[in-house]
Amino acid sequence: MDYSNIRALLDKYWEGETSLEEEARLKQFFATAPEGLPQDLQEAAPLFQYFDLATPQFELPAAELQAHLEKPPAEAPVIKIGFLRNWMQYAAMLAIALGIGYGIQRHMDAGDNAGTPPTTAANPSFRQSEEGKVPIGEQEAYAETKKALLLLSKNLNRGKQEMAKLNVINEATDKVKAN
Repeated sequence: MDYSNIRALLDKYWEGETSLEEEARLKQFFATAPEGLPQDLQEAAPLFQYFDLATPQFELPAAELQAHLEKPPAEAPVIKIGFLRNWMQYAAMLAIALGIGYGIQRHMDAGDNAGTPPTTAANPSFRQSEEGKVPIGEQEAYAETKKALLLLSKNLNRGKQEMAKLNVINEATDKVKAN
């Protein structure tokens, strides 16, 4: 018996290029296959025999099938969600409202005290320097701020250098992919 057509169909099947008719031919061949199949065809036989067994052997009458298709789908039940079911939404809204209210209150309090200069008794960091021009606290704050910004700049520049190295690697990867 010549198995070359079956082998060609089987190769097409493994590549995923067969049509439904070709798959049906394979199923039919392996369902009625003789006992003396070559080794390469015997490996595929259980698969197609399983497909033949797994396929349902009954069909609905056309009238029953048509009635089943025309029947409208059942309405989905409406599920009512209670007030307490979504309590996280309400808690988040309450937290936001309290935060906004607190911020407004702090802003209004700061506005009331804007016209009065800070007293040295209440805040000792605002001592006057010997010249009397710039409070000592402001000079110290300026120096600390300058120091913090220089540290930040240094770290950002270090990160920028690392990103430049990464950019070189990305460009090399793109060149390799292009070739």
